[in-house]
Amino acid sequence: MKARTHMDQLENTTRTHAPCRSSENGRDLHIGTPFRHHIFLIGFMGTGKTTIAQRISTMFAMEMVEMDETIAQRAGMSISDIFETYGESRFRELETRLVMELQGKNNAVISCGGGTPLRENNVKAMKKSGTIVLLTASPETIHERVKDSHDRPILESNKSVSFIAELMEQRREKYESAADFIIETDGKSEREICEELAKKLTEGEL
Repeated sequence: MKARTHMDQLENTTRTHAPCRSSENGRDLHIGTPFRHHIFLIGFMGTGKTTIAQRISTMFAMEMVEMDETIAQRAGMSISDIFETYGESRFRELETRLVMELQGKNNAVISCGGGTPLRENNVKAMKKSGTIVLLTASPETIHERVKDSHDRPILESNKSVSFIAELMEQRREKYESAADFIIETDGKSEREICEELAKKLTEGEL
């Protein structure tokens, strides 16, 4: 008999939340919302926060909030333009305002900007309303993912592996101290990352 994955086991424990179904390609499961709080995905740019948030949103029928995208839509300009026109400090203020606003919502999976957990008041607000998950990847993996992107103003003038590694090290302590748990993404498929995340979250619910 084929071994059951944690997603299969979780499906059976959440039937009271929503109908369960598999996608046509068999890769995604829609199994309702087993969590009573937000899931905040933090980490350096290029670690897969938005991609994983999208998949978790589908799997658990949760609202998804992509913070950078939301801020850009409200401002009517790209993140790069906000940085260029108003400076990074103004962007961080908008970021904090959105974090505080999210306390009024429930059961959302939130893809945070890379700098969101660098502010202590952001972390305090996030911990009050949810679980903080840190996604990590090697500098080499991140470089490969972001090298052709032009919507990351902090890296736009220097996309070398060495610069990425240096900036990651500067942020590492704050990232790790903010996180309730950490998931390494190197060498894992999206589904494997989501299964690991779901397992850790459900263990935390017990």
